[in-house]
Amino acid sequence: MGRFLLIIGLILVVLWLLGFFAFHLTTPVIHALIIIGIILIIIDLLNSRRNWW
Repeated sequence: MGRFLLIIGLILVVLWLLGFFAFHLTTPVIHALIIIGIILIIIDLLNSRRNWW
């Protein structure tokens, strides 16, 4: 459960890369995936760093 947000974030980033480069989708939805993915990765990094201290 500790790396759940990181896994979801990475999946969203990969989906964004596929949608943006492979299928040439330029809808706002595909850009929302990258924003959500990056936010989840940052939250996971902050939580893991907080637990480390």
